Amino acid sequence: MYKTVLVNKNNNIKKSYLDKVKLVKTLNINNEEILLEEQTYQAYLKLKEFLASKNIIIGISSAYRSFSEQESIYIEFKNLYGEEYANKIVAPIGASEHHTGLAIDLTVFIDNHFLENSEELFHHLDILETIHKYLSEFGFILRYPKDKENITEYPYEPWHIRYVGKFVASLLTKLNYTLEEYLEKFSGILIVNKEKGMTSFAVVKEISNLFGIKKVGHTGTLDPLAEGVLIVAIGKATKIVELLTAKDKEYLASVKLGIKTDTLDITGKIIATTEIPNNLDLNKVLPKFKKTYLQEVPIYSAKKVAGKKLYEYARQNKTVDLPKTEVTIKEISLISKTKNSFTFKALVSKGCYIRSLIADICQELNTVGTMQKLIRIKQGNISISQAKTLQEIKNNNFTLLKIVDVLDYPQIIVDNNLKLKIKNGIYLKNNWNIKDKVIFKDKNDNLLGIYELQDNILKVWKNFY
Repeated sequence: MYKTVLVNKNNNIKKSYLDKVKLVKTLNINNEEILLEEQTYQAYLKLKEFLASKNIIIGISSAYRSFSEQESIYIEFKNLYGEEYANKIVAPIGASEHHTGLAIDLTVFIDNHFLENSEELFHHLDILETIHKYLSEFGFILRYPKDKENITEYPYEPWHIRYVGKFVASLLTKLNYTLEEYLEKFSGILIVNKEKGMTSFAVVKEISNLFGIKKVGHTGTLDPLAEGVLIVAIGKATKIVELLTAKDKEYLASVKLGIKTDTLDITGKIIATTEIPNNLDLNKVLPKFKKTYLQEVPIYSAKKVAGKKLYEYARQNKTVDLPKTEVTIKEISLISKTKNSFTFKALVSKGCYIRSLIADICQELNTVGTMQKLIRIKQGNISISQAKTLQEIKNNNFTLLKIVDVLDYPQIIVDNNLKLKIKNGIYLKNNWNIKDKVIFKDKNDNLLGIYELQDNILKVWKNFY
């Protein structure tokens, strides 16, 4: 996450960052000792080696700066050029990218010397712009590009590069985003094919670190044993998590007969065994569960009772009355069976525990069983065929879906008058005969907001400005 830390005129460097950043020593073009964040330095060395193969020799004129060093630079510019110019060119103390150790002011070796001022560098802009083409391959971005001065609040600096890591650098380059734009605008839905052995929280953390974005959440927990579709929301898409969590989910579940565990899955401690009857009629029993009923929540779950998660009671060997929740099994069918096991497919409502469903099915069969394998193959209209593993995502093999791609509400394009009203959260008349929620977009296909019907008036459900 530290690689995408935003430091600018509106965001000062935080002490928590300075306490954690690891700096290494190197030399600038004047053979003076300077500091640089360790991964940034390693990436710089690779960039330098690569450019040398193309007969471009680079060096560092400036890297990490302490507050006192930044103050000295500001005072120097103020004395030479005046306060107005200094404020435009030099970052305030605490607001310089150089405090991060991730920023480098590059220079190039021309005519037997390193260029030491901006005028010389601009004279050889063609060389710098050649370097820009390769930055993302080594995890760097051009921090203050052309035509983005209104966003970065700094003029074009073709020598100032910033390390963000290869993954994020490739995204910013592809989208033509500054770091400010990326952290503000980048959002969407990622369909992850969760692997067995990982918690849903661990997947979210990996995605957050990979994209360098804090706002990341999932839309329905999968146990570590389970695999398959885990919908992950990034950025502003986290606003619709509750809508996606409420969607029906489809599972492929395998059951091992004859044993029961405390967790109701194969990872738990065996608490009961029994002979497996020879006359198990799964084709007769399974259809009975196509219904709505009160399902007991398993003790090993994150459901809270009296402010405490159920699995905490279990781990402390404390008894607790297990709550029941209403669930609907919309479809259920047998896929295969052997003497000791069976596999079934089920389409279920929000809140259904497949482990508990298996326990209920086995009870109806007059035996015991435990969940051996679970794959979520669908959630709402999202199927496992759309999902990518974490490794595939890390290799840039993924599609980021827009918020509107995963919602099935009516979509209405509005004019500038309505756009302003939506921006200000003004209630709207239901001129479109909306029954539940509606998505409003502008003529450029930008999502403005989601409204919902209340008392025959459309009111803001979520605003995306």
